Amino acid sequence: MSGKYAFTKSLKEVRFLFCQTGEQSAATRSFLTRAYPIMKKNNPSTPIMLREAAGTLPKIYARYEYGQEKCQTLEGLSDKQIEEAVTSLVKNA
Repeated sequence: MSGKYAFTKSLKEVRFLFCQTGEQSAATRSFLTRAYPIMKKNNPSTPIMLREAAGTLPKIYARYEYGQEKCQTLEGLSDKQIEEAVTSLVKNA
């Protein structure tokens, strides 16, 4: 699992947006509880921001060099699907 979260060098920031209590964000919260410590340990200098706001649908944003940014919705995805989505964003610029 640890190699899965070795970020590409061009990745400058990762942001997770989700609701603290909403059912649509339950899988995202579960994923972050499990995977955040591993991601941070493998990438100590890359900011990984967790933004919680009531009623927010779960999304991930990845910001790369030169201001390029990609967004992917995590709504309706399982923990495993979220892991695949995050892996694809943090490995590909």
